Amino acid sequence: MQLLLLSNSTLPGEPFLGWPRAHLEAFLGPGKRIAFVPFAAVTMGLDEYAGRVREVLGAMGHELIGLHAQADPVKALADAEAVMIGGGNTFQLLRMLYKHDLVRAIRARVVAGVPFVGWSAGSNVACPSIMTTNDMPITEPPSLRALDLVPFQINPHYTEARLEGHGGETRDQRIEEFLALNPRSVVAGLREGTLLRVEGERLVVEGRGMRVFRRGREPREFAGGAELRSSLADA
Repeated sequence: MQLLLLSNSTLPGEPFLGWPRAHLEAFLGPGKRIAFVPFAAVTMGLDEYAGRVREVLGAMGHELIGLHAQADPVKALADAEAVMIGGGNTFQLLRMLYKHDLVRAIRARVVAGVPFVGWSAGSNVACPSIMTTNDMPITEPPSLRALDLVPFQINPHYTEARLEGHGGETRDQRIEEFLALNPRSVVAGLREGTLLRVEGERLVVEGRGMRVFRRGREPREFAGGAELRSSLADA
């Protein structure tokens, strides 16, 4: 499989999809017909969201097809040369993927070799489940099971920061809670400006780095440029 899994789309002071642009160009290659899934959008219209992405990808020579606007999204997906899922609310995204019968359809296309790009919620749904999202469950999908394209969990927008005067759990504590109930899982905390490029059995960390969590072990840091197995078995 070929996957590009981004923590986020935009860094402060930069244009939309600015920081990962070179990575997108290298990963996608020459002009492709890309099926875009905007279903994570909640306060932004789906057409507007697809339009923002179309503007960026069009400048790279790609054609973007918004699956939300297709009478038969599964058929449109079958004709695509790449799949892209944008960020937003992960619960809404997964609910709509199930509603439009896209969970199995997207997985089948990506397993067959079609390149996949996701950011934020779009990276969360590439995991076995969405249980390591940061989002509020504003709606209820039929299941928390997701695309299962990678065997580990992703926590996008990861930060180890502690807010002064804030009495709630840190991100590390939240991940520790998840691992207490899911002890066989591995969680990759992707900092802002970080992505994972997965090609078959190979995974490369790009950008600001990630922190990998396992039950009963100290978290491990991996800087940009680190190469690992795509299962994170060696992480």
